[in-house]
Amino acid sequence: MNVTARDDIAYVQRVGDPGSGSADGIAPDSQTGPSSQTGPSSQTGPSSQTGPSSQTGKAPRTKPAGPLATTNEFSREVLTMVRNFHRTFPQYQETPLIQLPALAAELGVGGIWIKDESKRFDLNSFKVLGGAYAVARYLGDRLGIAPEELSFARLNSPEARAELGTVNFVTATDGNHGRAVAWSARELGHRAVVFMPKGASSHRVANIEKEGAEVHVTAGNYDETIRVARAYMEEHGGVIVQDTSWEGYRDIPLWIMQGYAVVLDEVADQLQAAGVQYPDVAFLQAGVGSFAGGAAAAIAERYGDKRPRVAVVEPSAAACYYESVRIADGEPYDIGGELDSIMVGLACGEPNRLAWPILRDHADLYFSVADSVSASAMRVLAQPRGGDEALVAGESAVAGLGIVLALSHARQAGSAKAEAAWHALGLGPEAQVLIVSTEGDTDPDHYRRILNEKLYPAAWEGA
Repeated sequence: MNVTARDDIAYVQRVGDPGSGSADGIAPDSQTGPSSQTGPSSQTGPSSQTGPSSQTGKAPRTKPAGPLATTNEFSREVLTMVRNFHRTFPQYQETPLIQLPALAAELGVGGIWIKDESKRFDLNSFKVLGGAYAVARYLGDRLGIAPEELSFARLNSPEARAELGTVNFVTATDGNHGRAVAWSARELGHRAVVFMPKGASSHRVANIEKEGAEVHVTAGNYDETIRVARAYMEEHGGVIVQDTSWEGYRDIPLWIMQGYAVVLDEVADQLQAAGVQYPDVAFLQAGVGSFAGGAAAAIAERYGDKRPRVAVVEPSAAACYYESVRIADGEPYDIGGELDSIMVGLACGEPNRLAWPILRDHADLYFSVADSVSASAMRVLAQPRGGDEALVAGESAVAGLGIVLALSHARQAGSAKAEAAWHALGLGPEAQVLIVSTEGDTDPDHYRRILNEKLYPAAWEGA
């Protein structure tokens, strides 16, 4: 978002909410659909929930739009079971939830809370929560172990290894998911074969290879690479562990989403311990949407009619949820093209059909953002205000914070469109803002260049 004609941020609100909007330089979307979209899947229609208030200050809350489609699959009981499994790993501990009071005061909100997933299992990303749980559930089913009885020790026992032999787990990844699957396979005595899209960072390739995986870089984009991984599995055997679903493939992506939802279960406990009953707005970044879908489900289950506004954030080059909501027929749409963004973990053009109904019905705003929005937030966290803690956040981690930064500066410059977006998000002097920083510097060289050379500058940074 900026005060020039450059298009940095656009957003739409859920069908039934009062309109869509944009930042300065971006007119509200009025096209009938994206030029490169493919047809919708057979999902049910959209919710008719009314939208957020445009009053100043702390805006009133809205109730979730009807029953959650996958309520039982993301219940408190299920997430407690998943979290109890994670606790059986020696490496498990809650990642920190960091409050940034100086930045919050500068931006004019009540609080900014950053969940720092770079500390997760020493893997620099939250993804292991999904990968490890999915691998464990598959192995547990093979061994006849009930989900509530799963543990690292039991799956790693000599008896389990003898019965299972070596299982080949196959996956496609931009980096973090593949590393998580490779780590999980190795820790439990198995093997991983990982496929990555063209242009994959050498650091990300090397990190996956360090976990003992066989890595192949393809000539296609992320969505095409998934199809390569599926073809390999069909030819060579093994088990594909992917965080998106297709016809006949549902259990493993659901287990991954349940694993991811643990992040928000931890957040809720940490906020409560800090004296915050609930956040007012949660920014959830989406690639295929498995993290955002699992997180939104956990939020709806945990908070009920007090749930925060949920904002889904995508790179403009791969904004499949934004486009699907903009078309406004209740169906998910795929988009094609190069999907080129520094937010490589979000550069996915095909919505996960398990995540779509959750995000369609239980998110409120859907943002499409330029790379500069992410890069500016990375720099702000690395160079903190006042006594705030410095944080290392990767390219796919904190675009939601970049939205708040851009809107705050544009409001100060008198932008009416930024003011409208600010109030649509329910931001104000009492608002508690939640950002899940999903990765650290997974490509250290590029991270340093973004900081030191100020690559991808936001307009407000040059003001």
